[in-house]
Amino acid sequence: MNEGIQLIGKMLLLIGIILAAIGGLIVIAGRISWIGRLPGDILIQKKTFTFYFPLATSILISVVLTLLFWLLGRR
Repeated sequence: MNEGIQLIGKMLLLIGIILAAIGGLIVIAGRISWIGRLPGDILIQKKTFTFYFPLATSILISVVLTLLFWLLGRR
């Protein structure tokens, strides 16, 4: 029983650290003006309609996260 509570506590701590890191990245990303406005991002603006799909930004984030997790997984 005691081991189960310790495991839950460690998992909650890890989730909190991950959420804090994601929050920090969001704050930092807001200061980088080119994130979300890369050349491959799709923006269609009409009179009463706007469609935005950050294709290039999504690919860039995917590549960065893939490399990060690959490096962290190589123990």
